[in-house]
Formats: sequence, C-alpha cells, structure tokens
Amino acid sequence: MILITGKLIGKFGLKANLVIGLIALGSSMLLFANNTPVDGNFIANVLPASLLGALGMSLAYIPATMSAMSGAKPEEAGLASGLANTSYQIGSAISLAIMVAIAGSTTASQTGVDPVSVLNEGFQQAFMWSGIVAFAGALLAFLFIRSPKQGEASDKVAM
Repeated sequence: MILITGKLIGKFGLKANLVIGLIALGSSMLLFANNTPVDGNFIANVLPASLLGALGMSLAYIPATMSAMSGAKPEEAGLASGLANTSYQIGSAISLAIMVAIAGSTTASQTGVDPVSVLNEGFQQAFMWSGIVAFAGALLAFLFIRSPKQGEASDKVAM
C-alpha cells in the first residue's frame, strides 16, 4: 500500500488521503472492539481489522508527515522533521498509556467473571476509544487542514 500512497496523494491530495486514512484506522479499531470474541480465530476476527488498519496507517501517516513538513522553510526542515517525529513518539506513548488505563479500569471494575472474558472486554473498550479518537482526528483534519489551490498540489507532492 505504501507504494501507491504517493500516487493517491498526487491524485487526491494530502487532506483527502489523511481523512480517509484516519477513518480507515477508526474503523479498524472498531472492528477490533466489536469483532474479537474470546473464542475467535485469526482469519475471521483479526486479519480483516489488521488489513484495514494497515491501509489506514499508510493513508494517514504519510500525508500527516508531508503536511507537517509542507510549511517549513528549507533551512527549518530538520527542526520541523524532529518536531513531527517527537510528536509521533510522545503521542504514541501517551496513547498507549491511556489505552492500558482504559483496559485496566474496565477489567478491575468486574469481579467474579471469567478472567479471559474480562480481559477481552477491557481490550475491546480500549480499542473502541482508540477508534473514537481516530474518527475525531479525521473530523479535525477535514475541518482544519486547508487543501491547496488548484495546481499547487502537484507542485508540493512529487512522488
């Protein structure tokens, strides 16, 4: 998918790919939240959500990085790249901590039930909230990222 993302960005622009990618990521997380029974299997319950997530990551992360770098002056490109990468790293760490807290609080609030089912429900809650955050990101990207004027997109994206 990564190989064709550049072509999709050239054809549809950064904003459209970013929004669609975040929607795909959110949908992937909701599939994990709602389609992962304790007795499920990889082909039916994990693979579809994983493939959709891979598509979403490719369509979202590459345009997000390009958007972060697009406004930087050439002499500030290193700084902009460092800030973008640091933001990804810190955001990932904070997001993981929040997902673990959600899963843990869901698990801790239930007693006397099958522990495997309780753990599964905790992870499903974490995936659900992760999907909600991805959808919120798609909405924010749709509302606040400006699309370049006609003809500018091909100048900025040369893949």
